Amino acid sequence: MTVIDFEELFEILVDFYENQMPFNKLIGMKMERLDLETAVVKIAMKDELVGNAHKDILHGGVIASALDFTGGVIAQLSVIKKMKHATPEELTRRLTRMGTIDMRVDYIRPGKGDYFTVTGELLRLGNKVAVVRSQFFNEAETLIAAGTGTYLVG
Repeated sequence: MTVIDFEELFEILVDFYENQMPFNKLIGMKMERLDLETAVVKIAMKDELVGNAHKDILHGGVIASALDFTGGVIAQLSVIKKMKHATPEELTRRLTRMGTIDMRVDYIRPGKGDYFTVTGELLRLGNKVAVVRSQFFNEAETLIAAGTGTYLVG
């Protein structure tokens, strides 16, 4: 039986998330940390991401996208942990079928900052769905928004 090389898998996933997903590239999402327990996404503020030019704040759609993406990554990590003895082919098949079912975003403060980080935590993993809570912070660690997403995992 083939054993999954997690270090190599995470390198492949980081490359995929940052370089092969055109929308992530457009927004500038970068994986600051990725391991079996944690995903931290970082976004630098840039003019193209401003939603309110008068107040120079981040567009809510960027915030929602980052929360959704991070939630999806956390759901994927949960599946990877659960399938740690699967073959790479079985794991790839499972990961590529995953997707967002539903998401709620709570905008708490205006998106002001030079850069932002997004983290998430698994609330529940079932056979068919995962529920993840994600949080969006600026560089001062001020909570800007939070989201709860439901992801198809089975």
